[in-house]
Amino acid sequence: MAKKKPPAKKSARPTKSAAQKSASRAKPSRKPNPAPKKAPPPKNPPAPKAKSPPAKKAPPPPKAKPSPRTKPSPKPSPLSAWLSGPYAKAVGKAPERKKSFRTTSGGTVRPVYSPEDVAPALDARLGLPGDYPFTRGVQPTMYRGRFWTMRQYAGFGTAEESNKRYRYLLQSGQTGLSVAFDLPTQMGRDSDHPRALGEVGKVGVAIDSIDDMSTLLDQIPLGKVSTSMTINSTASILLAFYQAVAEKQGVAAADLQGTIQNDILKEYAARGTYVYPPRPSIRIITDIFAYTAKVMPKWNPISISGYHIREAGSTAVQEVAFTLADGISYVEAAEKAGLDVDEFAGRLSFFFNAHNNVLEEVAKFRAARRLWARIMKDRFKAKDPRSWMLRFHTQTAGSMLTAQQPENNVVRVTLQALSAVLGGTQSLHTNSRDEALGLPTESSALLALRTQQIIANESGVADVIDPLGGSWAIEAMTDEIEGKAVEYIEKIDAMGGMVEAIDKGFVQREIQDAAYAWQRQVEDNDHVVVGVNAYKTVDPPVTVMRVDPALEAAQVARLKAFRAARDGTAAKQAVDAVRAGAKGTDNLMPLILAAAKAHATMGEISDAMRDVFGEYRETVVV
Repeated sequence: MAKKKPPAKKSARPTKSAAQKSASRAKPSRKPNPAPKKAPPPKNPPAPKAKSPPAKKAPPPPKAKPSPRTKPSPKPSPLSAWLSGPYAKAVGKAPERKKSFRTTSGGTVRPVYSPEDVAPALDARLGLPGDYPFTRGVQPTMYRGRFWTMRQYAGFGTAEESNKRYRYLLQSGQTGLSVAFDLPTQMGRDSDHPRALGEVGKVGVAIDSIDDMSTLLDQIPLGKVSTSMTINSTASILLAFYQAVAEKQGVAAADLQGTIQNDILKEYAARGTYVYPPRPSIRIITDIFAYTAKVMPKWNPISISGYHIREAGSTAVQEVAFTLADGISYVEAAEKAGLDVDEFAGRLSFFFNAHNNVLEEVAKFRAARRLWARIMKDRFKAKDPRSWMLRFHTQTAGSMLTAQQPENNVVRVTLQALSAVLGGTQSLHTNSRDEALGLPTESSALLALRTQQIIANESGVADVIDPLGGSWAIEAMTDEIEGKAVEYIEKIDAMGGMVEAIDKGFVQREIQDAAYAWQRQVEDNDHVVVGVNAYKTVDPPVTVMRVDPALEAAQVARLKAFRAARDGTAAKQAVDAVRAGAKGTDNLMPLILAAAKAHATMGEISDAMRDVFGEYRETVVV
């Protein structure tokens, strides 16, 4: 088990939104109130009737006003009466199976929820699907119009091997590509670099040149299929390769649809595939924002990723808070570079994790959508409603997969995928049952895709928009996650923003503490993981996919042949132009595209910027 979960924490103070402040003032106590005291008799009782002589009847004296101390208290609510009565009696006879029930973020899970647990003005916080604040979804029809994009993350070995897997998945009903790159590609090293030895093609596909990209996308219609590329430090180079290959296919850049992850801040905090220091990295990101807005208007220039933050051990609240804080930093950087917020914000996308706690995960997705809408509208004064929308991709939790009893992972993935659909995701990847052991086999990848197709076509959950909306439990959890995320963002703002918070080690420390607490819960059996610390069995042998070591030698030979066949002088001149551009302030994307078309390699282009920007050295947090 790689995943680590947080400790049981006391609930943070309520969110500072007006609605929740109101709720804290208005929420009645659940403790039964004492019986009302009887008011004392009047001090001046009426005088007795006179017998003679007859006289006019004296007016009755005024009634004595009861003292504030004797004012009757309101009757306890039905919920309070139930908690102090039948529920308390049942717990007294047979204690519950846990001393306390908590979410992964440390929030208290109540035994039952009622309107008392939801802040006033819920309708204003909900809105309707497709309307601000998008709590219920970013589209008016959601999955009644069309299903989410089913996008299985794949890539291994050489471009030829990965191309076969992509075409197989597309033929099996997948509706979008998701490309995994190997570590040398992610770190800006060609396959023949000494540091690439032993890593070529292992955790993704090796892409060294425009020729590799052309092979990877062979017979895939780029004008019809959207492609997601999980690439960060070298995202500008891989995007340039993709555009150049598409143009060779006859597809204009303006018609390309897809996403590059391009989220460097979470690499410093959680994942580790960084090359350049933060500020030049953010300069490249804003160059991509400006470039795609003009040249590739259908392309998402970033996928601001909480997925890897959660995989590193964060709680659900931290995933939302740190992801949106990253987003704030990118928007601020783009505005500082001279971009108008409505020029690029409508193409920002997000990437979240789907964990096992279904109710908390559904609430998390809804809270993130609502909070981002408020941030963009109120903080950045965006005017275009598309700029307020949080559109996101979801991947099921790799860290929740177990090597023990791997067949159980099918059930885990199904629950996680269900939470993403109930939470309104725009696209989804479902992990394969054997990914805790190695790369997924073809049959496992197909079963993972079939899981999505069954949820879409057979469960009925896609027929109702935001089907859990209005549930008192879901709405209370949504409010709580939003409120706690706001508190984190305010702390980060006080530090000077996300770059400074990462430099100080704040974000890394918060994630590490949560990860440690989760692992302790598992090891102390406070949290059951089936097959790991309970219900153990002896597992039968499992077939694990292995990348043929010979593929690395083949990729290196291919790269050397590519260099030998190109115009070396033209490639060098194009690389020198990138280096010169990095020293200036002009947009780097046209220069990188020209270098890609001149057959410069990925490593050569990356090294040109490395020469100017330097390399990042990690902030060690203990």
